[in-house]
Amino acid sequence: MRQELLSLPKGLAEEVSKNLVMVARLIDEDPEQAYAYSRIALRLASRVAAVREAAGFAAYATQKYSEALAEFRAAKRMTGSVELWPVMADCERGLGRPERALAMAGEPEVQKLDKAGQVEMRLVAAGARRDQGQLEAAIVTLQSPELASNAVQPWTARLRYAYADALLAAGREDEAREWFGKALEADKDGATDASDRLAELDGVEFVDAAIDAADDEDQDGAENPVDDEDDEDDEDDEDDAAEIAAAERATDVAEYYDEDDEEYEPLEQSEADSDVRGDKA
Repeated sequence: MRQELLSLPKGLAEEVSKNLVMVARLIDEDPEQAYAYSRIALRLASRVAAVREAAGFAAYATQKYSEALAEFRAAKRMTGSVELWPVMADCERGLGRPERALAMAGEPEVQKLDKAGQVEMRLVAAGARRDQGQLEAAIVTLQSPELASNAVQPWTARLRYAYADALLAAGREDEAREWFGKALEADKDGATDASDRLAELDGVEFVDAAIDAADDEDQDGAENPVDDEDDEDDEDDEDDAAEIAAAERATDVAEYYDEDDEEYEPLEQSEADSDVRGDKA
């Protein structure tokens, strides 16, 4: 990416780089905001492959699959790389075209992918089979040397989880439980909810401790009605004081703010953010 940005004037390269950093930082926790930053970078440097790729992933994260596919295709044309092939196929799934995703799984580009890319393509193909209601075919698609291997790779947990989920959908509960357990063993980063799925299969129910605590407080209050009356008197005094303070503040505000005057209508936070981003661009 750095090499690609060096082709831009220094000031422009710095601005594009800042927006791409924000995309990477926000794409998991706030995809919509990441998407907004990606659009700024795209307006500034649409001929940079890294920018097109980042814009594609931001659109993908917000389920704008048609837009994501267009950006991924543009990045692929610019670089000649096939590493985006699996996510491009998954965009086809997102657009309701699983048959196209399956066709892509049989293209020569798949053979050019590294091991992680080939596993990702297998996951997409299995998903496409499930989209078409072909559960058994999805299970067979996931059966591979990578699935059978005891070695743990970055993609191992997701592959085992997908296999367990397909087994469960096919009604093979005992096998599904076994593979959810194997997925959990490989899932050191918590990338899946395999532990929750296992608990669900075993009939384990989680109780919210906060709700229990609130119930206990209610019961304690019922046993001490006199204390409750004292508390209510104190709360009434506090409410009176709060109302007086609120009235005084309202009087002060009325001196400089008229809510019926459109000129003083507060600006929404999202619009303010948008104006700041626009100024930066």
